[in-house]
Amino acid sequence: MSDTIIIAPHTDDECIGCYEILMKKINPIIVYMSPDSDEERKREALTLSKYIDLKAQLFQRSIPTNLINKDNILYFPDPYFEKHFFHREIGGIGEKLAREGFNVIFYSVNMEAPYCKEETNPKRKRHFLEKVYPSQKSLWKYENKYFIFNGFSKWIF
Repeated sequence: MSDTIIIAPHTDDECIGCYEILMKKINPIIVYMSPDSDEERKREALTLSKYIDLKAQLFQRSIPTNLINKDNILYFPDPYFEKHFFHREIGGIGEKLAREGFNVIFYSVNMEAPYCKEETNPKRKRHFLEKVYPSQKSLWKYENKYFIFNGFSKWIF
C-alpha cells in the first residue's frame, strides 16, 4: 500500500501548493523541512489535523528514509520554478529522487509556474488558509497569488 507524502519547505506551503491533494481526504503524511519556523506557525501546522486526516506531521531537516520508497507518491516543491532558495533546494532532492525512478510529483507555490492553472474554488482555498494559518491572514487578505492557482508537474525520463 502506498502513502502520499507532501514535502513542505515551510509551514503553510503544503496548503498553498497541495491544497487539492489535502482536500482529497487521502490521509497524507506531511514532512515540514524547516524546523526554524516560528512557534506560532508550528502550532498552526499541527492543528491542520483538525481539518483533514493526517498520518503524521514532522519538523526536521531531513526526510525520514522509511518514507522514501518507490511505492509512495512524493510531492516536492519545483526545483526550477520556485522563487525561494530553500524551496528550490528541497525541490532538488525531489529531482534527484525522480531521476532515480521514484514517483515524484512537483508542485509550486509560485503561480507563475507554467503548469499552474486557475483554482476552481479560490474562495474555499482562501478560507481554508485563513482557518489553518491565521497568523498569515494578512498574506491571504490582499495577495491572490497564494490561493487562486494550483498545479502539478510529473517529469518523464
